[in-house]
Amino acid sequence: MKAAVHEQGVLIPKRLLKGVKAVEIRKERGRIIVLPLKTDPIRRLGRHPVSTGLGDGAERHDDYLYGPV
Repeated sequence: MKAAVHEQGVLIPKRLLKGVKAVEIRKERGRIIVLPLKTDPIRRLGRHPVSTGLGDGAERHDDYLYGPV
């Protein structure tokens, strides 16, 4: 596949990025590399915390990561 470089850069066809939410773009040894970013597992922790009645920092993990709701 060939693509023209425009004033704002290069457009990557969406079909090549199927299922990808974010990418890392870097230049290595004269090549431009586009890699899908993997979700950091820490971001998934605490999505649905359970209340145990005990003082535990994990109960408020969502607030820590995403801010108070």
